[in-house]
Amino acid sequence: PAPARPDVRDLRRDFGRQSLVEASAGMDPLALFGRWLSDAVDSGLRDPNAFVLATTDPNGQPSARVLLLKEYDERGFVFYTNYGSRKAADLRENPKGALLFFWAELERQIRIEGTISKVSRAESAEYFASRPRASQLGAHASQQSSVIADRSDLENNFQKLAEQYGEHAEIPLPENWGGYVLAPHAMEFWQGRSNRLHDRLAYTRESGGSEWDRRRLSP
Repeated sequence: PAPARPDVRDLRRDFGRQSLVEASAGMDPLALFGRWLSDAVDSGLRDPNAFVLATTDPNGQPSARVLLLKEYDERGFVFYTNYGSRKAADLRENPKGALLFFWAELERQIRIEGTISKVSRAESAEYFASRPRASQLGAHASQQSSVIADRSDLENNFQKLAEQYGEHAEIPLPENWGGYVLAPHAMEFWQGRSNRLHDRLAYTRESGGSEWDRRRLSP
């Protein structure tokens, strides 16, 4: 017999480990993001820099996937990918996206919306050179999101490249690989609280502006 399906209606728990109040949050959401990310790292969470990236295609069809944040600064949030991927195709048509960070153990999430553009070729090359050698080879071996006949094709490509570059030859930045940066215009911080009365602080700013407005939202 087929295994019984879990009744997801009964999967629930209460929250309340911490709170999010205006006095400690401050008016700079990037600074608050840094503190929360540091908390996630210091707590020993696995992949604390993982986030969901949502994009839309020309027909308005959304898609989402998990990526890793590689840098954040006054420009915004930087990640790297293959420029031939589905996400890259979406961004060519609609350079807007949303990021979602979720740290279940800390009962926290951050939603970020903004405009996405490519970082410079020099910045991509600098980051690519810092990657493990196997990851560099993998970026060359995979034409992300393209159809392949079998996994062996991918593994054979990787092996050929490993033999081509050997153990010491410099592996160049692929032409179709590099970084993006999301410049945020909206950031929302969510802290789980008891009785589903969660804390939500939303920060917004005008496009190109530097001043942030902060508002508390009802959960």
